[in-house]
This record gives sequence, structure tokens and C-alpha cells, in this order.
Amino acid sequence: MGTRAQQIPLLEGETDNYDGVTVTMVEPMDSEVFTESLRASLSHWREEGKKGIWIKLPLGLANLVEAAVSEGFRYHHAEPEYLMLVSWISETPDTIPANASHVVGAGALVINKNTKEVLVVQERSGFFKDKNVWKLPTGVINEELVVLRVVGELHKKVVLTSYRSIKCLLIICNDTKNETKRMGEDIWTGVAREVEEETGIIADFVEVLAFRQSHKAILKKKTDMFFLCVLSPRSYDITEQKSEILQAKWMPIQEYVDQPWNKKNEMFKFMANICQKKCEEEYLGFAIVPTTTSSGKESFIYCNADHAKRLKVSRDQASASL
Repeated sequence: MGTRAQQIPLLEGETDNYDGVTVTMVEPMDSEVFTESLRASLSHWREEGKKGIWIKLPLGLANLVEAAVSEGFRYHHAEPEYLMLVSWISETPDTIPANASHVVGAGALVINKNTKEVLVVQERSGFFKDKNVWKLPTGVINEELVVLRVVGELHKKVVLTSYRSIKCLLIICNDTKNETKRMGEDIWTGVAREVEEETGIIADFVEVLAFRQSHKAILKKKTDMFFLCVLSPRSYDITEQKSEILQAKWMPIQEYVDQPWNKKNEMFKFMANICQKKCEEEYLGFAIVPTTTSSGKESFIYCNADHAKRLKVSRDQASASL
């Protein structure tokens, strides 16, 4: 029996910093063969002191789900391309993190400073359908985005497209070389994308004005984090996204604020008031400071706009002195 167990091939996995192992299945496998390999692998990992075992199954290997569940695995999360299962095999308390609990959305206050008007839309579907409410362009920040930077005109141009349900962002700019990155979408790029997608208006992110948190807002389970952002337009001619937007136009800020919907719903009233303050008075929000994480990934800090400028200046001065 021992000799036979030694002949059973173990599943190959990648270890992590928390004594876990992630097995990414790629090649087709018979469920019975998979069960034998999984049992042998679990025994091996227990001897090594491993804790959380993850199995990533693509759509084409759905035949292995039942086998994994029968060996103690449970669903963790699913994406369009795969299902992730997990099992805690240690005698210590289970510390597997929960599936992502928040969805990030953004709304765009696009201000025409010359006319004191803001960009507003009426939606064809969703909560605001047939409510005769003019609202700011809004949308969800994408979890995954393919960014293509292409050398071109001196000013940035952003084009949105999709490939196999993955959002793609084409940025034409005066970089020195072409570049392709597969990454998450940042709030400041996502809100600008949503504006162009819904209205055809090209606008630059300026700052975050406010944000709010709403629990069990998505599928009656996920928490919605919504960021109200201000953007500065570089174009003014509107082209509505016919599939989602019924109408779009530039509206005086006072008219936007005075809508009955905004007056009778406190949260919208408060948000509209913040928008009005930004349009009519000096109101500083959170601007971005590009930085990198300890592992070298690009990231952005959002902080007081004045302090953001000082941080950028101090960094530029430090770079110049090198």
C-alpha cells in the first residue's frame, strides 16, 4: 500500500507566506485520478505543516468540483473564468480570509468652470429608470483592467474597449515606449473612464470630494464604497452611450441641487450640497500622490490637495538632487 501511495503523483502547488498552497489546475484530469492525487497531496502537505490549501479550477475542469468537495474543500469565490475552492488542513484555528466584501463605485462631478454647469445624465435602466432624475455619471471601478499605453499625441486620450469580458483601456500619450499591463483599475482612472463611456466627454481627475459606505447594497450582501470625485473636462460635446444613457446634458449647478429628488433624500441632498460648495467656493478634497508599494507595485495615496502638491514637490526636489 505504501509503495502504491508513493507512485501516485502529487499535485503541484505554489506556497505562500502563510504556510498555504495554491494549486492551479490546467490540464484535463479524470476525477478519480484527481481524487487519488489530491488525497496523497493533502497527506504530504499535512506532514509539511501546511495550513490553507487552495484549488483553482477553470471552467473546463468543472468535473473536478465534486471530487474536491468530497475531500473537505469548500467554495471560496468564483470569477467568470474559474472557481476557487479552499480547505484548512491544520489543527490550528481557521484563518482563511473571507471573499472580497466590498465593491468600489465612483461618481463624477464634471464642472464647466466657464458656465458654472455640471455634467448630468438620465439612465435607461436601473434604480433611476423613469424617475426623471438628473444624476452625475457613476459606475463601478473594475477589478481587472488591461492598460495599453501607446506612443501618440502629446495629450492623453483614453479609449475603452473589452476583450473576453475584461475591460481594456487604451491610453495614447507622449510616453517613450509602448507598454501593456494587466492590473486593477484605480479610482481616479475609473471615474474618468465612466464619464467618457457614458457621455463621450474626456475629463481629467482632480480630486475626491467625499465618500460614503453602504452595507448590503450589492446583491444584498456586499458593501458599496462610493467615491464622489471632481473632474475637469477637456471636451464639451456630448455623445450618449445609447445602451445605458437616455439623455445627457450640461446643467446649472443650482438646478441640479434643487431637484425634488435631492431635496427629499438626505444623502443625495448632502452630496449635492458638497458639489455646490465645490462649484461656488474653495473646497479642497483628496488629490492623488503616485507612489509604489514595498513590493514595487504602482499605487496612489489620496490626501488633502494642498499637502499632495507639497509631497510631489518634495519628491521632485529629492530626485533632482540625485
